[in-house]
Amino acid sequence: MAEQKKHVPFVSSETNMAEFTIRALIIGLVLAVILGAANAYLGLKAGMTIAATYPAAVIGMAIIKLFKGTVLEENFARTVGSIGESIAAGAIFTIPAFYIAGIWNPFFTTGNYVISAAIMFAGGVLGIMFVALLRRVMVEDAELPFPESVAAAEIHKAGQRSGSGSKYLFGAMGVGGLIYALGQFKLFATSADKLLSLTKGSILFRSPDVSPAYMGVGYIIGPKLAALNFSGGVLAWGLLAPMITYFKFGNTPIVGMDMQGTIIQVWKDYVRPIAIGGMLVGAGFTLWKMRKSLMTGIARSISDAKKAASGTEVITERTDKDIPFKWIMIGILLVGVATFFIYNFFAHDVIAALVATVVMIIAGFFFAAVSGYLVGIIGSSNNPISGLTLSTLVVAALLMVALGMKGTEGVAAVLGVAAVVCVAAAVAGEMLQDLKAGHILGGTPWKMQVGDIFGILIAASVMFIPLFILHEGNIKTGGTGFGGETLPAPQASLMAILSKGIVEGQMEWILILVGMLMGVAFIMMNVKSPMLVSVGMYLPLGTTFAIFVGGLIKGIVDRISEKRKFNDAQKSRVENNGILLAAGLIAGEALIGLLFAAFAFWEIPIFAFFETPSFWISLIVFAFIAWYLIKIPVKHAGSPDEPAAPHVSM
Repeated sequence: MAEQKKHVPFVSSETNMAEFTIRALIIGLVLAVILGAANAYLGLKAGMTIAATYPAAVIGMAIIKLFKGTVLEENFARTVGSIGESIAAGAIFTIPAFYIAGIWNPFFTTGNYVISAAIMFAGGVLGIMFVALLRRVMVEDAELPFPESVAAAEIHKAGQRSGSGSKYLFGAMGVGGLIYALGQFKLFATSADKLLSLTKGSILFRSPDVSPAYMGVGYIIGPKLAALNFSGGVLAWGLLAPMITYFKFGNTPIVGMDMQGTIIQVWKDYVRPIAIGGMLVGAGFTLWKMRKSLMTGIARSISDAKKAASGTEVITERTDKDIPFKWIMIGILLVGVATFFIYNFFAHDVIAALVATVVMIIAGFFFAAVSGYLVGIIGSSNNPISGLTLSTLVVAALLMVALGMKGTEGVAAVLGVAAVVCVAAAVAGEMLQDLKAGHILGGTPWKMQVGDIFGILIAASVMFIPLFILHEGNIKTGGTGFGGETLPAPQASLMAILSKGIVEGQMEWILILVGMLMGVAFIMMNVKSPMLVSVGMYLPLGTTFAIFVGGLIKGIVDRISEKRKFNDAQKSRVENNGILLAAGLIAGEALIGLLFAAFAFWEIPIFAFFETPSFWISLIVFAFIAWYLIKIPVKHAGSPDEPAAPHVSM
C-alpha cells in the first residue's frame, strides 16, 4: 500500500462466496451479547474493557469451521460479534451515571430499560451511519496502518491454512470461570486485609484480589502500565487515606465503624474526589497529546463528508459497496428525531432538547470520525473514548447551564448527550477496525454495516440486563451497587459527578482542584499516563494490586523470552498465546461472575466449603495462575525456523 496500487483482497471482488448467512449472523449475535456482557462486568469493576475483535475472530472461526463455512462468514461473524464490546463500553461509561447521580433510583424500571436501550441503539446506529459516510477514504488511506485490523485479518488467513488458537482461549475461559466459582464457594479467601495501628493513626494493607480477570488485564496491558495503575493505588491507600484519617480522626473511628471502615470511608469521601481531579487533567492531557491527530481527524471528516455528499463516485465492485448515501441520511435524521424525544423526556424543555440534539449530532459526527482515525493509528484498545465523551459532557453541561437548566432535568439531559456520543464514538472505532479487516479479506462493506445494525439492536436490547443483575446482586450481598467498592464504575462516576457539579453546583471543588494540581504535577514529572495513575487511585487497592500482579507475570514471560534468546517469530507466538490465555481468563470469570450475580439477585443459596476460608490456599491459586500464564505461552513458542505468527496486541 506504499503506492497507489489497486488493492487486491484475500477474496476477490468477483468471487461469489457465502457471507451474510443466517448461521454467521446468529453466531455473531450470540458473541455480541456474551462479549458485551463480559466487558460490562470487567468495565464496571476495573474501569477498562478488552478489545473483542480477537476473541470474536477466534471463537467465530472455530464454530464456523465446524459447519465448513467460508472465510467471509468468519469475517461477518467477527464483525457482528465484536460490536457488543463497543455497546458495553458506551453503556458502562454512562448508563450507571444515571443511578450514581440519583436520577434512576431504583435503577430498574421499565422506563429506564426502554430509555437505556434507546440511547444505546441510537448511538450505535449513528456511529454506523457516520462510518458508512467515511469508510472508503479512511480504510484506503496508506497513512493509517490499522494495526489491530491487520492482525485480525491475519488470524482469519492463518485459520485457512492451519488450526487456530481457540484451544487456548476456551481452555483459559474454563480455568478463569472455575477459579472464580471456587472463590465464591469459599474454598479460599478472595482477599485479605491487615490493619496496622501505631501510637496514633493506622494503615490498611490489602492483598491483591484473587481474580483471574484482573490478572488477565494486567498481563495484557503489561508490567509498565500495570505498575502505573498500581502506583495510584499505593498513593491512595498508602499515603492519602491514612494521612487524612490520621489528621481528621486519629485513633477515634467514625461512629458506628471500626478503624478499617473509617479508612475505607475516608478513601470514598476524600481520596476519590482528588482522583477525579487527576482523571480530568489526565483526560485533557491525553487529548492534548493527540491534538494533531484530533485536528487531522476533524478536518478529514469534513472533507470526506463533502466527497460523500457530492455523489460523484459510482460504486460497482462488491468490496466497495456501502449503505447507500440516501439511507445514511435517513438513518441520521431518524436518530436525531428519536434523541430529540429522549432529551425532551429528560429536560421537559423543547429548546434545551433541540440544543442537546444538535450538540449530539455535531459532537457524534466529529468524535466518530476522530475515533475511527485514532483506531487507524493506535487500534481500538487504546482509543480514548472516555476522554472524547468527557469533552462532550462538559460542553453539554455548560450549554444546559446557559439555557437555565437546573436540577435533575439538566443533569439527565447532559448525561443523555454524553451517552449517545460515547456509544457512537465507540461503535465507529470498532466498526472501522472491522471494515479495514474486511477490506483486507474481501468482505462486503454494506453487509458488514447492516450486520452490525442487527448486532447493535440485540446488544442494546440486552445490555441493561447484566448491568441490572450486577447492580442488584451487589446490593443484595451488602454492597452499594454502582459507584461502590465492588462496582466502582469509575468513568460513570466521573460523568455523574461532573454533570451534577456543573449543573447543580454540588461538586467538591477544593478536592477536585487538589486532584487537578496533582495531575499537573504528574505531567511535570513526565509520568507516562497520569490518567492511569488517577484511575488507580479511584479503584479499590485489591483491584489495582491484582492487575499489577498480572503485569509482573507478563514481565516474567518477557524476561524468559529474552533469556532463552527467542527470535521474533517465537516471541510473536508467545505474545499471541499469552494474550489469548489472558483474554480467556477475563471472559471466563466475567461470565461466571454474571451467573453468581444472578444467584444473588434471585436469592439462590450457594454452597460453601468453609465459613472462614484461608488465604494460604489463595496463595496457591496465585501461583497456579502465574504458572499457567508463563508455562503455556513459553512452552508453545515453537522452533526458531517456524514462520512468524501475526502479532496480536490488545
